[in-house]
Amino acid sequence: MTNVDPIITSKAESWLKSNIDEKSKSEIRNLLASEDKTELIDSFYRDLEFGTGGLRGIMGVGSNRMNVYTIGMATQGLANYLLKSFPGEQISVAITHDCRINNTLFADTTANVFTANGIKVFYYREMRPTPMLSFAIRHFGCKSGVMVTASHNPKEYNGYKAYWEDGGQVVAPHDVNIITEVQKITSIDEMNWNKNDALIEYIEADFDLIYLNEVKKLSLSPNEIMLQKDMPIVFSPIHGASGKTVPAVLKIYGFENIHIVKEQAEPDGTFPTVIYPNPEEKEALTMAIELGKKVNAELVLACDPDGDRYAACVPDGKGGFELLNGNQGGSLITYYLLSKWREHGMLTGDQFMVNTIVTTELINAICAGFNVTCYNVLTGFKNIAAIIKQLEGKKQYIAGGEESYGYMVGDFVRDKDANSAAAIFAELVAYYKTKGQSVQDVLAEIYMQYGFYKEHLISVTKKGKDGAEQIQALMAGFRNDKPSEINGIKVVKIIDVKESKVFDLVNDKEEKLDMDKSNVIQFYLEDGSKISARPSGTEPKIKYYFSVNEKLPNREAYRTVEASLDKRIEGLQSFFS
Repeated sequence: MTNVDPIITSKAESWLKSNIDEKSKSEIRNLLASEDKTELIDSFYRDLEFGTGGLRGIMGVGSNRMNVYTIGMATQGLANYLLKSFPGEQISVAITHDCRINNTLFADTTANVFTANGIKVFYYREMRPTPMLSFAIRHFGCKSGVMVTASHNPKEYNGYKAYWEDGGQVVAPHDVNIITEVQKITSIDEMNWNKNDALIEYIEADFDLIYLNEVKKLSLSPNEIMLQKDMPIVFSPIHGASGKTVPAVLKIYGFENIHIVKEQAEPDGTFPTVIYPNPEEKEALTMAIELGKKVNAELVLACDPDGDRYAACVPDGKGGFELLNGNQGGSLITYYLLSKWREHGMLTGDQFMVNTIVTTELINAICAGFNVTCYNVLTGFKNIAAIIKQLEGKKQYIAGGEESYGYMVGDFVRDKDANSAAAIFAELVAYYKTKGQSVQDVLAEIYMQYGFYKEHLISVTKKGKDGAEQIQALMAGFRNDKPSEINGIKVVKIIDVKESKVFDLVNDKEEKLDMDKSNVIQFYLEDGSKISARPSGTEPKIKYYFSVNEKLPNREAYRTVEASLDKRIEGLQSFFS
């Protein structure tokens, strides 16, 4: 029998004594009585915390699970913080959810607790993608907002993204302060459940047009779209919340030949046609690619369940489709936007773009080529939103993104937006098609100008309390025993974001890093390679990001250089697996 920390047992018993429903009490009794205590430990060994994506976890009973009580406590803590932050003001929040199991229940719970505390709620009548929640916060002048979603996690998960008045996810000090307020609630019975339905105002479907018109303003090549309006495009929402919005955006841009994957069009939190509802995984795009072959599509698009991340597949010239990774997609959009902004005389020196520290440095190189400042921030779109807010009124934001298929064009939304990203990507395909170029041609053009960058990500899953401890031990090992070489290649620099230090191994110097702390370590090698190690903030994983680059002398050398880069990544990967 597994030994159980008395604190865990005490926490479970305190839940039993509280005013929770009988079904939950029965589940807790079963956990306490079970001979195998693993599930009891995982359910109660900690309280869910805000990570890079907010509150997220497996659904079930317990303090480390997503349920109406952890949702209620998080909302009560957020409500308390809002009331302290904006004393004497009429406070309002916006709420919506995607397609996941229990999402209506969790969103209703969130709305009820807010109204019980005298806070007005703008509540979408129907599910909507995450970017539209961010947009609503700004449009209605809300102080905060909540999106109930677990993004691309497996069906057992749900989550709760908390937003601030700028439309971005909460950042320091608000994230820590909200958790502090939640931790002050020592009993479930301390929550205010006395809802006030009079404080709920529903956001109806006609609000969509206001958002769609903002997305339409981003278009830079209407003439080329007109020429390519019949270009076949396939789209799948993968059973998620973007089933109406992405087709609507494509149509408002002028695309008329859109094919929806019918088997994945209806919202369904069980995600019956895929193993994982993650557009990063080609398996999730199987049906979309098959439809793409049937209709000879020029572009296949798909979104994750909450519609903030998109994937793009393009014809590979061999009768199939190539899934572009997030770094390629981000680089293409960056290059296209800056090319068009320059063409239209819109680059005045006051513009900027944003990249994250684990995303390809090719984006930095492209921005430098156009003399546009590119800021590098920590992982998570909340950090991109934060720098936009910081520079508001001083510099003009163009776009920004991260390697995990997230991109945001324009600043009317302050979180990654698959709707606008999908539309802009379709536009760039149409634009270059008019010029007789394929997406691969454009990528080769970019690589020849700025260097052929290639990236690879591996994620190592380690579940439960033991897994979390193993991940922390791995990171501690990197810090305490710094490698001098990786796969026989000399390490020249190490950046430890958590310790705010930069180690120059060539000159044996140590400098201070001017960046918020985060549990990330980056290794820079003598040959230009870069490896980043980062525990996930929302999943029980440690992620390793590999980046290598070489010169591409000409288009004909593409596959040869690519094979060389793949071999280098393979060698680096062996060091960490």
